[in-house]
Amino acid sequence: MRAIAFTKSLPASDANALSDITLDIPEPGPRDLRVKVEAVSVNPVDTKVRRNAGSDTPRVLGYDAAGIVDAAGAEVTFFKPGDAVYYAGTINRPGTNAEYHLVDERIVGRKPATLDVAEAAALPLTTITAYELLFDRIGVRKGEGADRRTLLVVGGAGGVGSMAIQLARALTGLTVIATASRPDTVAWVEGLGAHHVIDHTKPLDEEVARIGIPAVDIVLALTQTPHHWPAIQKLVAPQGHVGVIDDMETLDIVPFKGKAVGVHWESMFTRPIHQTADLVEQHKLLNEVAGLVEAGKIRSTLTNRVGPINAATLREVHALVESGRSIGKTVVEGW
Repeated sequence: MRAIAFTKSLPASDANALSDITLDIPEPGPRDLRVKVEAVSVNPVDTKVRRNAGSDTPRVLGYDAAGIVDAAGAEVTFFKPGDAVYYAGTINRPGTNAEYHLVDERIVGRKPATLDVAEAAALPLTTITAYELLFDRIGVRKGEGADRRTLLVVGGAGGVGSMAIQLARALTGLTVIATASRPDTVAWVEGLGAHHVIDHTKPLDEEVARIGIPAVDIVLALTQTPHHWPAIQKLVAPQGHVGVIDDMETLDIVPFKGKAVGVHWESMFTRPIHQTADLVEQHKLLNEVAGLVEAGKIRSTLTNRVGPINAATLREVHALVESGRSIGKTVVEGW
């Protein structure tokens, strides 16, 4: 089968940063699905691994995917060959940038029937990250009147921010404040349902005060967290919560002691890497979101589709993601 891999950590502009290779078609384990991959999207984690984790042997990247189940392991119960699925895989197994891919059925959802494969492939990793952060880590309560707190989404036009805004509006009564700094990103987050938009090129605490909100109950620190950290310490409410997904060497949470603020790390790979007892929750949440999509309450964050799935195309998309100026998600489809 065809696949795209890397060995040396090189800039995306280098012709050797990603290479086309040929691999044997893998055989599924007991709980595995073998998926014929039809579309993949690129996330910041793809570029981080490529830049920082050189390998002695070719390593296939890619986490988001949508496709058709080609074969199923002996203990699979949720899916059968021919089913259309979408999922985000895991970082400790070969990636989705391959014609056939193995994935544990417990982290796979049924593809939303109203989306094509590219639209579906844009969703899984960012959806899981935003959902787990809001509901599993911070404990936001679902229901229109169940939770009336304020939510600040830092980096609202990014992949995770775009899904956090939509999930908060579709499933909760939170007042959603999103950050954006350009006319196109402001329009994007407003279109997703943000009640207020503030400028993250300015101090966030001053921007929150400008719109008349004295303090924010929940902050999702999704990008440039070290830069925004002093302002977050000021604007977060007593007994509030801060959710973090950034990679950083250190993070000083001592100043939050006086306010009794909870700090929550999120990594959507935690459940599959550690094979947690609640691994199946990712299957459940992806199916729940599929239903929300079909009901018109959540939309795909696809903004750019390119093809085919090969090394040259993926190098271009990696460069775009690394630029930090993309809105929503870019999906690569077709072989």
